[in-house]
Amino acid sequence: MVIVLKKNSSEEQKEYICSFLKERNFKINEIVGEEDTVIAAVGKVSMDIRELELLPGVCNVIPISKPFKLASREFKKENTVIEIPNNRGQIIRIGGQRIVSIAGPCAVESREQIMETAAAVASSGAVMLRGGAYKPRSSPYSFQGLGEKGLEYLKEAGDKFGLPIVTEIVSESLIPVMKDYVDVYQIGARNMQNFDLLRKVGAIGKPVILKRSYTATLEELLMSAEYLLSSGTDNVILCERGIRTFEHATRNTLDISAVPVLRSLTHLPILVDPSHAVGIREKVPSMGLASIASGADGIIVEVHTHPEKALSDGAQSMLPAQFDKMMHDIEALAPVIGKSVAHIREENFSVVNSPEKKSTGKIVCAYSGKRGAYAEQAISRYFDSHDIEARAVDSFEEIFQSVVDGKADYGMVPIENSLAGSVFQNYDNFTRFEDVSIAGAVTLNIRHALLGVKGASLSGIKNVYSHPQPFTQCKKFLDGHKEWNLIDSVSTATAAQFVSEKGLAENAAIASPLNAPLYNLEILAEDIENDPGNFTRFVVIQANHTAKPSGAGEANVPANMASFIFKTKNEPGALYNVLGVFNDFGLNMTRLESRPITGQPWRYWFYADAQIKNANAPEYVKSLMEKLSEKVEEIRLLGIYSELGK
Repeated sequence: MVIVLKKNSSEEQKEYICSFLKERNFKINEIVGEEDTVIAAVGKVSMDIRELELLPGVCNVIPISKPFKLASREFKKENTVIEIPNNRGQIIRIGGQRIVSIAGPCAVESREQIMETAAAVASSGAVMLRGGAYKPRSSPYSFQGLGEKGLEYLKEAGDKFGLPIVTEIVSESLIPVMKDYVDVYQIGARNMQNFDLLRKVGAIGKPVILKRSYTATLEELLMSAEYLLSSGTDNVILCERGIRTFEHATRNTLDISAVPVLRSLTHLPILVDPSHAVGIREKVPSMGLASIASGADGIIVEVHTHPEKALSDGAQSMLPAQFDKMMHDIEALAPVIGKSVAHIREENFSVVNSPEKKSTGKIVCAYSGKRGAYAEQAISRYFDSHDIEARAVDSFEEIFQSVVDGKADYGMVPIENSLAGSVFQNYDNFTRFEDVSIAGAVTLNIRHALLGVKGASLSGIKNVYSHPQPFTQCKKFLDGHKEWNLIDSVSTATAAQFVSEKGLAENAAIASPLNAPLYNLEILAEDIENDPGNFTRFVVIQANHTAKPSGAGEANVPANMASFIFKTKNEPGALYNVLGVFNDFGLNMTRLESRPITGQPWRYWFYADAQIKNANAPEYVKSLMEKLSEKVEEIRLLGIYSELGK
């Protein structure tokens, strides 16, 4: 059962509740969530739970009806995020907003082979390295792995490329040998119900990937996870790898439906192994994409530089080029489903040492609006750290001012939308705040919904509140309701909060569907934007004197963008000459905007974004700036940074 504590419960009350449960032979586990603190109690319920409900500090008691307790959604509402450090001081998170890719050969065959494969998968975007040192094979005459020597090669390769190690454990007797090499244990399909092994591996406390047996139901998979959880580890990752059906065209049948079903049943992260599912390398990439589209937190795939010579599962092992293409496709897909792809950091970046961080222990990122604003969602996607405080302010200008004043380390500001165009106010803010630069960028798929109070209906709506941009983005929907009054708000979340506070059925807000549960509203109409290809590009701003954020997704990818503001000379061909410099440097200019200069009629600031592919981006851009300075009246480099999804 789950005991939900009152928000104002004291430590003494909590200790008494725990003591009460322990005396009755319950195993307890405290979970502090975003909204509530709960105590999970596992044991035989031989008492009247009303006794527990009457204890001081108890809000309510929820019996868990599922046979799997610790793995159930009833036990924990929020998704579990499992953190796995690498040797570069970076944390790989499985279960959050980033899609992870684990790749490597089926078996470690030689030092040369694993080093070559690790280099290939790391360069394409894998964040963890898989490979078997001990191989449970159907035939006793097949290659069984290199044993401890294979573990040594695997560890060496992982350390060189910053990839934590994933490998299968086939027997509890191997725990002493493997413990110093392995970051994540894998329980294979054959051992999913090897309960002695599950208990022993769970007691180690390290993360475990548990693969579904090809004959197991989802409930049986979760019951096996329960063995691991009840034995000591909190870090269990489920893996769908295909089930045996009557179909023989593929090795197994990939049960894609398992991902959303498991998501509703459990808080545990979910991976998919398309390699073992289909067994045909040409089919693996499409199944990898389907896995991500279904909601999986990542994929684990087999890659081999020479699969025709592989000693194990060569037919299903992708070539590096195939893996690279699949990772590019996943990068393109990720924004559509509201996620980004995890990457291994190539450089070390120092954390901002601001007064704000010293006092709170967290990096502060300011955004405009209220809780649930799209900018807050962009902060969650961009920053690869839990030590981030998203701080709401009242306007875009206040974001810039907070960064300049040191009240916030960073700011998240929208710069353009694929349907409504540029957010010119923020372009203007860059000219006003010269001490601010761009640290990174992230693109968010924007999905709008019409939200109203409980019991409201479309026919009763009179007033609709939102930021001006969503009104443009939802014009087709709004054109069908000409009788509605459209009223501007600071942000979509501010509009949702206002409608909630007023409590009138005649009011509605256009905002993210995520705002409905936050403000106790109902979704009256969903996906009302003009086009599903509705994306907003946000930039992360910082004060010029600060360092790059170590907890950000931007730091995980090499710099690929540069942004400039410049004012051309007042002479014929001035803009043509400037654009010629970009062309001479072979740069792809992805954006060019103009804004009038205050007090100078018919004069304009130009804003340019360009893709940077040179490995030595700072020196390359320095040379570019020197050439541009010869052609313009004034120029400022806004930043050299990484854009997630680019």
